[in-house]
Amino acid sequence: MAGNLLTQTDLEDSLPLVARGKVRDLYKVDDETLLFVTTDRISAYDVVMGRGIPNKGALLSLITVHWFEVLSAAIPSLRTHFITLDLPEQIPVKVRPQYQNRSMQVRKLEVFKIEAIVRGYITGSAWSSYKKDGTVCGIQIQPGLKESQAFPQGPIYTPSTKADLGDHDENIHPDKAKEIIGASYAERIEELALSLYKHAAAYAYERGIIIADTKFEFGLDKKTDDVVLIDEVLTPDSSRFWPVDLYKIGESPPSFDKQHLRDWLTSQGLKGKEGVEMSDEVIAKTEKMYREAFERLTGREWNETLVKKAI
Repeated sequence: MAGNLLTQTDLEDSLPLVARGKVRDLYKVDDETLLFVTTDRISAYDVVMGRGIPNKGALLSLITVHWFEVLSAAIPSLRTHFITLDLPEQIPVKVRPQYQNRSMQVRKLEVFKIEAIVRGYITGSAWSSYKKDGTVCGIQIQPGLKESQAFPQGPIYTPSTKADLGDHDENIHPDKAKEIIGASYAERIEELALSLYKHAAAYAYERGIIIADTKFEFGLDKKTDDVVLIDEVLTPDSSRFWPVDLYKIGESPPSFDKQHLRDWLTSQGLKGKEGVEMSDEVIAKTEKMYREAFERLTGREWNETLVKKAI
């Protein structure tokens, strides 16, 4: 299992393919259900790398399900699209082992065309913007902050557009999100995203991880008008995770996410370029960081989890 790598899915025509994303492939199970298959592909700066990270897909799926459980307990009114990790019966027996753990059946919903980004600490593109004009996504931030410092007023909501594959997401002001999806839904998403972040940040901090920022996505249940948490949740792909014990204001801390990959791409002059083949060292370190994030947040050993889930 340790060397399991899947970058392209093939369900042998057992289910119709709906879409391929940067990391996930979506298949139709029935009129109300989709199968999300998380591959081992990895992207950075909106570009998919030429090689994958072994077992990454399973890790992202299992950590997402863990967060669904944690957050549903913290916020009883929360609704998610998750149904089960069990594979649909239509998938042939001979290919099922490749897709176990990395796949989940979810409810089919209308997806809101924004990404709900919450930032607790000023870093990355937020820090770059702040240094230029004192704003983050058009939001005025008090002067005098240092890199990696927590926002004094608490976490801020900075949505982005949800671009089609091949295009780039664009950071936008919350008012622009209201224009895109309507004021009522935008306000509900903002409130829910901030609440999710605060609960998750407190949970993670107790386990030695600072969630500097993260991205949520939401769908609409048209039957009930509920805003529903969808897609991956608080994974190393969608979040910036820092070790509590190495955090220092004024510095960019090491991280349990794909920051190592971003740094390598930048240092090699490969930022934003297509078809990049990651080095073995980058692959190994990224896999190690993702695994440590999983183990800290869930309290479970990764190898033992794989064995148990495969039984």
